[in-house]
Amino acid sequence: MKYDVLVIGTGVIGCLTARGLSRYKLNVCLVDKEADVCVGTSKANSAIIHAGYDAKSGSLKAILNVRGNAMMDRTAEELGVPFKRIGSLVLAFCESDMVMIRNLYENGVKIDVPGLRLLTADEVAELEPRISKEVVGALFAPTAGIICPYELTIGAAENAIVNGVSLLLEHEVSAIDACDGGFVVTAGGEQIKTRYIVNAAGVYADRIAAMVGDNSFTIKPRKGEYMIFDKNQGNTVGRIIFQPPTIYGKGILVTPTVDGNLLVGPTAHDQDEKNELSTTAVGLAEIAKGALKSVPGLNLRDVINSFSGLRAVSPTGDFIIEASKNATGFINAACIESPGLTSSPAIAEYVVSLLAKQGLKLEVKETFDCIRRPIARFSEMSYSEKAERIKLNPLYGHIICRCEMVTEGEIVEAIRRGAHNLDAVKRRTRQGMGRCQGGFCTPRVLGILARELGVPEEEITKNGAGSNMLFGRLK
Repeated sequence: MKYDVLVIGTGVIGCLTARGLSRYKLNVCLVDKEADVCVGTSKANSAIIHAGYDAKSGSLKAILNVRGNAMMDRTAEELGVPFKRIGSLVLAFCESDMVMIRNLYENGVKIDVPGLRLLTADEVAELEPRISKEVVGALFAPTAGIICPYELTIGAAENAIVNGVSLLLEHEVSAIDACDGGFVVTAGGEQIKTRYIVNAAGVYADRIAAMVGDNSFTIKPRKGEYMIFDKNQGNTVGRIIFQPPTIYGKGILVTPTVDGNLLVGPTAHDQDEKNELSTTAVGLAEIAKGALKSVPGLNLRDVINSFSGLRAVSPTGDFIIEASKNATGFINAACIESPGLTSSPAIAEYVVSLLAKQGLKLEVKETFDCIRRPIARFSEMSYSEKAERIKLNPLYGHIICRCEMVTEGEIVEAIRRGAHNLDAVKRRTRQGMGRCQGGFCTPRVLGILARELGVPEEEITKNGAGSNMLFGRLK
């Protein structure tokens, strides 16, 4: 297998970079060790598009956050991804908090974040009536927003593939060797020759860099735990609610999601393991305490799920996006912690420019199609649209997930787009994300997956090798 560019990692950075490269007459491949795209940090984060007021002036975080925020409207529209600019509030509970918030305001103005305003306690209460009465003021950032991070990533991957990018899943990179004109990459036991490499491997990016002798950075994962509330709590607040940031991040936030739930979290605890994603009683208690400080009326009995994600914490405090000094043609896109999701379109653009500086010829492809057609959501259709859809495809008349009103037609479409396990179907359709968390629909989806893939139900997994759901039949 021979490529012009091999992108390692199918998170939001890798998939948007591959999409950016698919605009040109290039042979590009996305490779990942997992069974689906978007299985790492990009699927488990705060889903926030940050305004960008807190990054250090002149840093990549500052530049790419503001640029990425401005690019997100068009990016989301082209990829058919829901995105809402609802604004954010950073709350102050005392005068020392107000000092910090004024500093954030001044920094944001310095780096050209538009529309920032300092609010009084009365103005905060008018905007968000359920906010704590102890709040003495806030920083309002109108350009902040919410998005679905895994839909953005999947949408970018699908659009890249439509435009000619190859996708190799369950191909873990185990070695990279230099050769004439580029590299030979060993992945999943196969040899892949490529002229250029983009290292977008998330928390494993330091290990990938080390394969070309680049030991210039080490990634220490930081785990964040979250809780998600049922949709009956989705209108508790109308904006993203932050507390004053600390050295570990932006603190416990309370925010609506684009799908109508309420999300609270995350914690921020450094760890050595790159795959430890458990949730803990201590962590969830920390989230609850922090969320109730901002919004005292939250009903914790409406929590329907908890999860955790890992951030690739930078040893420099900034993104590491640069051509490696150890290997010509090797680009690191590493340590993409917050505001990485916000910055992702701008990071992809920047990585492509770095490749061009390394000698990659960028000749525009006339056939490039920037539009990705998402799976039509039955739950969002009018009655007449539903009737027409069922007439065209009777499978849309079979409701599989009652909580989220997901039909068999949507699930089959997701499978045909590459969802070959339960979690992959879930990310593409929201099946199993409602109040019962898949208690009713999971057995039915197992059957649909087995039928569409032509395999026994015992071979269907939750998220790839080693996560089989069934282990034989009762007699």
